Amino acid sequence: MFDVVVIGAGICGAMTARLLTEYGQKVCILERCPDVAMGTTKANSSIVHAGFDAEPGSLKARLNVRGSVMMEEIARQLGVKYRRIGALVVALGEEDKKTLSDLLEKGGINGVSGLEILERDELIKLEPGIADEVLCALHAPTSALVCPYELCIAAVGSAMDNGAELKLSFEVDKIERTDKGYIVGAGDKSVSARCVINCAGVYADEIARLVGDESFSIRPRRGEYLILDKECGNTVSHTVFRCPDEMGKGVLVTPTVDGNLFLGPTATDIDDKEDTSTTPEGFASIRARAVSQVKGIDFSKIIASFAGLRATGNTGDFIINMPLEGFVNVAAIESPGLSSAPAIAEYVRDMLEESGVEMRKDPNFKAERKSLHRFSTLSIEEKNAIIADRPEYGHIVCRCEGVSEGEILEAIRSNPRPSDVDGIKRRTRTGMGRCQGGFCTPYVIGLLARETGVDYGEISKFGGESLINIGRTKSDL
Repeated sequence: MFDVVVIGAGICGAMTARLLTEYGQKVCILERCPDVAMGTTKANSSIVHAGFDAEPGSLKARLNVRGSVMMEEIARQLGVKYRRIGALVVALGEEDKKTLSDLLEKGGINGVSGLEILERDELIKLEPGIADEVLCALHAPTSALVCPYELCIAAVGSAMDNGAELKLSFEVDKIERTDKGYIVGAGDKSVSARCVINCAGVYADEIARLVGDESFSIRPRRGEYLILDKECGNTVSHTVFRCPDEMGKGVLVTPTVDGNLFLGPTATDIDDKEDTSTTPEGFASIRARAVSQVKGIDFSKIIASFAGLRATGNTGDFIINMPLEGFVNVAAIESPGLSSAPAIAEYVRDMLEESGVEMRKDPNFKAERKSLHRFSTLSIEEKNAIIADRPEYGHIVCRCEGVSEGEILEAIRSNPRPSDVDGIKRRTRTGMGRCQGGFCTPYVIGLLARETGVDYGEISKFGGESLINIGRTKSDL
């Protein structure tokens, strides 16, 4: 029997599982998909928000500001890239200027440091590419960037390195309460635990109903995004937002931690919890809004597009509660969920401790985790030293992103272990460059097949029926 079962291997489940292993809990993570970070975590804006727009006194406000403060050190421990570049919320009219004053006041109440409103003359010194229509902007210097799926993978890996178990393709369909805790089942599979943490994203309301809790509902909100080539990564040096509205923080223009330019998202409430389709209307909306904020965006350099789903609840705030003894909901974690995730984990730990669960720090907990990207950051001399010992690091597989065979092999052999091409992509950035995998995909498939013992033709793009090959035309790679 486990101490805690965490349902959902997104960023909140990952951070919570990792922290609970630090406090001596025997943890099992259950995920319905064939890999971690496959839901909202896989497709969001990647911003560590400062916390100025959440309603004062709300869980969003409290946990956003705390999580933002924690994020840099956690990213360092996990070997994940983090860039504190600051954010600008721009005003395009007099009504927007009033909104900026309100955000400045809210941010002060929430405890956000360094906020200031910059008039246009000051603003263009800080961000020369700002659009001509922009009158002024709120500057939030503590806003930062992190890769959400990289952070999630590293957090799950850290939890596993510290004793947690991960069960993939485990779609929970029943939860039975017992005198010792809970039995959580998926078809003919089950696990037992004293406590259950519901971090199931857009499905959190359905998981809650399995224990009779119908106190909230989740509706997916689809957001579409565009990614531009690294050639465009210096278009802006800050994250540039429009003023937020009831649908969210609006379209942003931002660099990424890896040097691309990132535009989006749209915000469309839908009913289908699996609908991550993109639309011409969505892309047109992104383009129109982006150019009203920033000049010089070269839309001919778009290399990828995608959509993600936010878990929008019916309460207007995060839902973190304990409707039954030992059962915790972590639900409606929309923006700023990524920013809040480390603080959400603390909040859940404290709830469990207050309910009687003994929390004692494990002196053997390993906080530090080796970066899967460290090779590309080394000097030529350091790289040559590694290549002399391990020649596979001298073979570049992904030319666009400069990813070596050694890094791919290390990713395949590290927790949580990938089993498909997109799993390698999220861990190493193979296939994320200008050619979008046109060159490296066959070799990645070959390495996966060799390392996992799965036939070359059975390696999929993202699990399930997403097979890539129908037959062999050449000898083994």
